[in-house]
Amino acid sequence: MALKKSELYSSLWASCDELRGGMDASQYKDYVLVLLFLKYISDKYAGQPFAPITIPEGSGFAAMTQLKGKPDIGDQINKKIVAPLVAANDQLDRSDFPDFNESSKLGDGKEKSERLSNLIGIFESDALDFSKNRADGDDILGDAYEYLMRHFATESGKSKGQFYTPAEVSRIMAKIIGIHDRPTSSNTTVYDPTCGSGSLLLKVGDEAGTQVTLNGQEKDSATSGLARMNMILHNNPTALIKQGNTLADPKFLTNNVVTQFDYVVANPPFSDKRWSTGVDTENDPHERFKAFGVPPAKQGDYAYLLHIVRSLKSTGTGACILPHGVLFRGNAEAAIRKNLIRKGYIQGIIGLPPNLFYGTGIPACIIVVDKREAAARRGIFMVDASAGFIKDGPKNRLRSQDIHRIVDVFNNQIEVAGYSKIVGYDEIEKNEYNLNLPRYIDSGEQEDIQDISAHLIGGIPERDIDTLSAYWEVCPSLRTDLFSHCRDGYLNLTVDKANTKQAIYDHAEFAAFMQSMADHHELWRDRSAKRLRKLEAGFQPKQTIGELSEDLLEHYRGKPLINHYDVYQHLMDYWSETMQDDCYAIAAEGWVAKPYRIVQKLKNGKTKDKGWACDLIPKPYIVARYFADEQAKIDALEAEIETVASALDELEEEHSGDDGAFSELDKINKGNVSARLKELKTNEPQGDSPGSLDEEALAEMAILRKWQTLYNKQSKLNKEKKEAEKQLDTLAHEKYPDLSIDEIKSIVIDDKWMTAIAQDVRGEMDRISNTLATRIKELADRYDTPVKTLSQRVVDLESKVNDHLRKMGFEQELEAMK
Repeated sequence: MALKKSELYSSLWASCDELRGGMDASQYKDYVLVLLFLKYISDKYAGQPFAPITIPEGSGFAAMTQLKGKPDIGDQINKKIVAPLVAANDQLDRSDFPDFNESSKLGDGKEKSERLSNLIGIFESDALDFSKNRADGDDILGDAYEYLMRHFATESGKSKGQFYTPAEVSRIMAKIIGIHDRPTSSNTTVYDPTCGSGSLLLKVGDEAGTQVTLNGQEKDSATSGLARMNMILHNNPTALIKQGNTLADPKFLTNNVVTQFDYVVANPPFSDKRWSTGVDTENDPHERFKAFGVPPAKQGDYAYLLHIVRSLKSTGTGACILPHGVLFRGNAEAAIRKNLIRKGYIQGIIGLPPNLFYGTGIPACIIVVDKREAAARRGIFMVDASAGFIKDGPKNRLRSQDIHRIVDVFNNQIEVAGYSKIVGYDEIEKNEYNLNLPRYIDSGEQEDIQDISAHLIGGIPERDIDTLSAYWEVCPSLRTDLFSHCRDGYLNLTVDKANTKQAIYDHAEFAAFMQSMADHHELWRDRSAKRLRKLEAGFQPKQTIGELSEDLLEHYRGKPLINHYDVYQHLMDYWSETMQDDCYAIAAEGWVAKPYRIVQKLKNGKTKDKGWACDLIPKPYIVARYFADEQAKIDALEAEIETVASALDELEEEHSGDDGAFSELDKINKGNVSARLKELKTNEPQGDSPGSLDEEALAEMAILRKWQTLYNKQSKLNKEKKEAEKQLDTLAHEKYPDLSIDEIKSIVIDDKWMTAIAQDVRGEMDRISNTLATRIKELADRYDTPVKTLSQRVVDLESKVNDHLRKMGFEQELEAMK
């Protein structure tokens, strides 16, 4: 069975449970990630001549499994696995690996042995066999590594999460520095001076059209080790990662000054208060501060930005994540900012949402530095993307649509009201070189203004209806059919408020628009289905979803009312939830749909068969296509069972009072009802014998027998349903071997994928109509009862009250109140 990304992730996360109780996430991540690394390189390179990583005989993962249960397992891992591996590979260092014999973290004696043995056992799972479960061109393991890094960063908290840059932000930076559209080769150099675990550096490498040279420096020794392993896991074994303090001791030097690169990206520690330790700021041998100024001793943001500027070739482009303070803080930073702007180096600024990063909750921005076009630059392109995100647990996260919109707008320099703007240097100079985004982009929502005249006299302000112009452009007669003029500048709703939504849906123009959009989606659906039918084993899922999603985005671009990025997001969500695993399975095994048994492991070591499943084509799709009649019979039985159950509930509720037929029973069930009937039956009239039961007892017997009849019918129906379901289950299971490849493709593509996507898009269209109906009803409710009407209502009510008071003899008091 092909590897599923979701199962791979859960297997890896389960391994963390073996360590989570004993140490902090920032520590146990080292052990889990190193085990992942060792398992991967063993599966991929062991016994392979000329492999980029050498696995010495007896030092692979298989040898590690032989150490399970040994009392000195930690020491043996250090000596027999780690040491030979480091000795055989120049790109690895002993400091890259944690100490597997560290008692303070792993415990002593038996505790350590069991913990490490269990951890190794998890990585023995078939689901983690990377030798046969890796689709060519799609880095499943690299993605799993990134998944773990993200979760470790989340658990590590604010002080320890800086070893990882969120993948979504890394993707934006990789796409906006232009490496994708420019010629690249192995001579193209990319550099990250604060590379952490290397995720940002790798994203830039992925975006290049060819294999490029990756270089990174990281201050923390353990994290630099993770970066080296990350490079190998992502098929970049020749990447050069160096350890050290970039500002005080830059490791990439040419003629004793910092080396210059084609592309530089970084996510440095925010507002580093110790940046100047070990740095000769006044006489920096690398001349990083000479042209622009020395940053404040306790504020290191510009120190890193200036290091990036110095590290870029004259044709280079870079991007750096920094806190918003760099845009507006004064004194020394204001002088540096002014010099950078005048030099023309700042190409753009992208404001990001708050609470994206694991090391801090404050909002950050991306500063894009471009030396290539600096001399001709006449302004700075600004993007305020702070509102585009989704809540994801304790953090915010950029969605696929947020990333795509930022990249589209920035790379094409598109000005969008309230979102992006090209700001000329003259305007920046008027603002004294303050680059705070709200000074230039008003991203606030338009205020919903209350109309005093409408509140006093009535009518819906025409200007509020005008704001819905996008709808009226599509359906011009819809407006005239929904509203009529009541006075100058004000309208009345001509349909019942409660029926507004239905009136919109039933309108001929709106119905025609909805149908045209459905037809429009069918064009994409048919085109995409043909493309997907051509997929064969070995295809690249990432490339496939990239082409599919871009086609969908363009298909809806410019269409009225609907946001093409929202439609795109529906596809990307479905990809993440379902389609991704399906595609990886097809890439690994082809169009094969094989059921498998679901076996549950019990605590006593035994197993329990929980039935069967098929991931690519779940049972409901087989039933819907081939056994609809059998399912209809089951549905009919379910409906009948519900009817009987409802009758039972009503009978019990009606006769469960103190004097009811069920009052004598402790609990209403088959046994108690039968016992009560038996008790009453001894006194029931027989033939000519009058018996001793009164009318009340006879009535009780009748009700109990009715309950018994309904209960027996329910039991019979449930039995019939169970048998029918068993037969259907067998029919469905036996159908899979008979499926042709064309049938499998049709079920997966047409019934499963395309139907789910179409439903999501249809839901988006429903949301659009709901938005119109909700807004119209809101306005109608707001101005439904003007003050004039309310005043008259008060007068009428006061008159009625006074009449009552007079009848009650309070005439004198009413006169006194006048």
